[in-house]
Amino acid sequence: MANGQWYPPEWPDRIRALADGTLTPVSPRRAATVLLLKDTESGPVVHMLRRRASMAFAGGAYAYPGGGVDPRDDDRRVRWAGPPRAWWADRLGVDETGAQAVVCAAVRETYEEAGVLLAGPDADSVIGDTTGTDWEADRAALVARELSFAEFLDRRGLVLRSDLLGAWTRWITPEFEARRYDTWFFVAALPAGQRTRNASTEADRTVWIRPAEAAAGYDAGELLMMPPTIATLRQLLPYGTAAAALAAAPARDMTPVLASARLQDGEIVLSWPGHDEFTQHVPTAQTPSAGGPA
Repeated sequence: MANGQWYPPEWPDRIRALADGTLTPVSPRRAATVLLLKDTESGPVVHMLRRRASMAFAGGAYAYPGGGVDPRDDDRRVRWAGPPRAWWADRLGVDETGAQAVVCAAVRETYEEAGVLLAGPDADSVIGDTTGTDWEADRAALVARELSFAEFLDRRGLVLRSDLLGAWTRWITPEFEARRYDTWFFVAALPAGQRTRNASTEADRTVWIRPAEAAAGYDAGELLMMPPTIATLRQLLPYGTAAAALAAAPARDMTPVLASARLQDGEIVLSWPGHDEFTQHVPTAQTPSAGGPA
């Protein structure tokens, strides 16, 4: 393995099927993920989790807390701090109800998978402690989708702190993938008084790691990652503090990154616009080994 680039072994066959018109793309589901940062003496570190090897998709790969949007959070207005929904709608490229749901998903997934909650009693504060049996009961109800995030915030009398998030980038799963997501990536700083924990049933390990260290592990083939993960890690390298990364977020291009597959010289060339390091060449006539595209 030249690096830790992870691809599903079934992709070559699905790429060929898409190219010959026998595969109909599925519509992507909305999703959100958060690069949670904190400052250390050696620079900012990012919170990452390792997906369990038994997971059907991306088993063993490192990722950030994240998951799908709950459609219930489109409809119920939540207590809101920070830029208005109209600002977020323009930034995320969706309507106002969709913007609320995507931001809710980012905050909810960070709470569900890392135990960190970007919300507070008012627009100027953040909850200091989310431990205890009552908090855990609510978190479990969120995970089970027995409780929407809007309902959770209302029950707790909490204000969602959208101003603690920065929209960073947007990636859409390739058209040939069976499970597709339209994912907004956000950056956020760990609130004072809170701490992370591995609250995800999908992860067997969590780490705080410097982006440069994680990227080096990927380059050495020691850490598995999907293209959006390593791409966002590399994008964090210029920033010396979590605040600097957050300050840079509003100016970042949110044009979706979507892989394309084209026929060229007897091969299918798989590429991501603006990310040449992920380009793959897939034979058109034979199935490569289970390791994925060559």
